Amino acid sequence: MSVTQTTPISPEVAADHGLTLEEYARIQTILGRDPNITELGIFSVMWSEHCSYKSSRVHLRRLPTQGQHVVQGPGENAGVVDIGDGLCAVFKMESHNHPSFVEPFQGAATGVGGILRDIFTMGARPIAVLDSLRFGPIVPEQGAGSASAEDIAQNRRIFDGVVRGISFYGNCFGVPTVGGEVVFDSGYSRNPLVNVLALGIARRDELFFAKARGAGNPVIYVGAKTGRDGIHGASLLASAEFSEQSQQKRPNVQVGDPFMEKLLLEACLEAMRTGAVLAIQDMGAAGLTSSSSEMASRGGMGIEIDLARVPQRETGITPYEIMLSESQERMLLIAERGREAEVLRVFEKWGLDAVEIGRVTDDKKLRVLNRGVLEAEIPADAIAEQGPVYERPIAEPHRRAASPLIEFSARSTYTENFRRLLASPTVASKEWIYGQYDYQVRTNTRVVPGGGDAAVVRIKGTQRALALSTDGNGRWCQLNPRLGAMHAVAEAARNVACSGAQPVAATNCLNFGNPEKPEVMWQFREAIDGIAEACRELEVPITGGNVSFYNETLGRPIAPTPVLGVLGILEDAERALGMGFQQDGDAIVLLDAGKNSPSTEHTRRELSSSEYAKVIYGIESGDPPRIDLADEKKLVNCLVALANEGVVASAHDISDGGLAVTLAESGFVSESEGLAAQVDLPTAAPFEAELFGERGARAVVSARPDFVSRIAEIAAQYAVRAQQIGKVAPGEFRIQLNGQMAIRGSSESLRQVWKEAIQQALQPQ
Repeated sequence: MSVTQTTPISPEVAADHGLTLEEYARIQTILGRDPNITELGIFSVMWSEHCSYKSSRVHLRRLPTQGQHVVQGPGENAGVVDIGDGLCAVFKMESHNHPSFVEPFQGAATGVGGILRDIFTMGARPIAVLDSLRFGPIVPEQGAGSASAEDIAQNRRIFDGVVRGISFYGNCFGVPTVGGEVVFDSGYSRNPLVNVLALGIARRDELFFAKARGAGNPVIYVGAKTGRDGIHGASLLASAEFSEQSQQKRPNVQVGDPFMEKLLLEACLEAMRTGAVLAIQDMGAAGLTSSSSEMASRGGMGIEIDLARVPQRETGITPYEIMLSESQERMLLIAERGREAEVLRVFEKWGLDAVEIGRVTDDKKLRVLNRGVLEAEIPADAIAEQGPVYERPIAEPHRRAASPLIEFSARSTYTENFRRLLASPTVASKEWIYGQYDYQVRTNTRVVPGGGDAAVVRIKGTQRALALSTDGNGRWCQLNPRLGAMHAVAEAARNVACSGAQPVAATNCLNFGNPEKPEVMWQFREAIDGIAEACRELEVPITGGNVSFYNETLGRPIAPTPVLGVLGILEDAERALGMGFQQDGDAIVLLDAGKNSPSTEHTRRELSSSEYAKVIYGIESGDPPRIDLADEKKLVNCLVALANEGVVASAHDISDGGLAVTLAESGFVSESEGLAAQVDLPTAAPFEAELFGERGARAVVSARPDFVSRIAEIAAQYAVRAQQIGKVAPGEFRIQLNGQMAIRGSSESLRQVWKEAIQQALQPQ
């Protein structure tokens, strides 16, 4: 049987599919003929940047992927780490940036749905979601490049839609959204980043992988019917810059149904337990094309499918459209021959379509039939594994003209500046966001959103808990991609350790501009090397993740924004720490693993890259704080040891907003209303640097006064300095430096500024 032919493919048609002339010629060589339109579509999605990683693969190989706890690293639907008692944590982070710009609600909602399928495809039950979000400003800002009133209005619309989309899907599906982070910056106007991490639990001996096996075994389509939504979502929406025509891409955004996905989850897990399912893959990016070709390629087999059997919710859908549709809530599985009925009965019980649409073959080809007509025949490996790999040109960007650095103020009090910093949406309370999420569903949540540096979820049936944190700093990566990426790893690990958990593994979502621009690839290369170095030193190997390129609108790229999600294991869930002060009279102790302060000039450069410099002075320049990964590791191990011994009541790392914000937040989230820090700290540094500097390898803990000496003893074992700097008291927040009042205010008035900033920003103007 020969493949059906259509009108010869012109270079223009190939270009419309995102293929270069060289790539098209390679397709002709692979096939030994011209492709037809269906085959062209198949190659276009599978060789797109989003699916093939053709610009990033050569660099990703430098990331460390092996470790003591790693069961499955990159290459499967999600990473897997051993957490003891025969259980595994399955986790991964993905992006849905471009769809969330075109249609914020559905773009974000289907991003959640997609990452959840990646988890239960592995045989794991999802137990938590975190979201790492970036938006343009929702209030006017100081400084160059400030957003216009039109941009601010659009940013608010996107922000509102994305949060509602995440809330809708997670709440309806029944998975808690337990944490994450949100940043607002002008570089993300019209370029929102929506990165979602999902975590699941599986028994190690019940993991599933997407590898076809057994010639003659049936291929079964399950879940929602196929429609025209999402066609070319991966190859066009996520593999090209946005232009003036972007709004025309609205139909390419998928439409999600979380209630159906919940049914799909339960049916898939039940079918897996029968033992009749041999392999399974979700139909995410590139839909039926990716699920069939990847399973065939990974298993060294072939797959033959008949499109006439595929459940369809619209009439007249062409083979091209069926193969490229990214309709949601669908899976492809391979069953053991002779046991098909067992699988079909499970899905019938849950009211879901389940149809045998093909079989596994031993010829290593993806063969697509439609009513007896051969629509496509392609070597599976050529689609899934032999896509083009590019070593893109790399060139360091031209140094921008020297930007002004912060000039240290001679004022004696910084209270008004502090209030402005607390009202900055990046620093302010995110309660307006997580208040829309059901973060207690399934009753596993041990540390709730806003309550700690990391989300903590119990593992039922054990004493253990898992901690997760996502972190990234695009401003620092813009100034120094390598150093900024190292900080992203270090802060995520620090946050996990502040919860009392030992960091053991990481996932990532790497958000960058157009890889065809040499300066973007320089940023990417530098960030990869920074991540690799930090992950090796902190012993948190990368188990998987996602690369999101082409985050540009009208030629304006985002700041390079690698986001790291770090997973930690807490042996005793009851030892989990939040960041809120616990009781009046507790001692406040500063833990510092860093070296002595650098010169005043270097301090100026570091503070000029801080959130404080941006908010108060409109300055975004200088250098990210220096980093010593050995110091970061000392602090991580020290925090874990303190939590294990039970001598600290709270822990909060020093990051955005510096020491002042860290101390204030610890009071704001306290379960005992009105508690605040009263601190007197000796310092040789300029006051603004001491209050608002964001140097790492530091944390603040609170404890009963009689535990302070023991804290110092444990800290000394890890070469960490432990200094009591004050106490917890009700009523007034106060920081003195060298005996001189620096910040002073009612704890309740400061809390109101911090708590209401985002809600007020979204009020109708």
